[in-house]
Amino acid sequence: MTIDRYLRLAAGFFVLLSVALAQFHSPYWLWFTTFIGLNLLQSAFTNWCPMMSILRKLGVKEG
Repeated sequence: MTIDRYLRLAAGFFVLLSVALAQFHSPYWLWFTTFIGLNLLQSAFTNWCPMMSILRKLGVKEG
């Protein structure tokens, strides 16, 4: 898999995880969902995402 697919996988996983945690644990977990959404929004404009930097350091190939 390429870095783009891992990025989408991680973003989707974290959104679903935070919504589940908000439902079953505390609604404050929705702040994490908001953070993910804002990060995706800024990465659309700046073409930089912290998760992509992490994935590159882990050796995931570019797509």
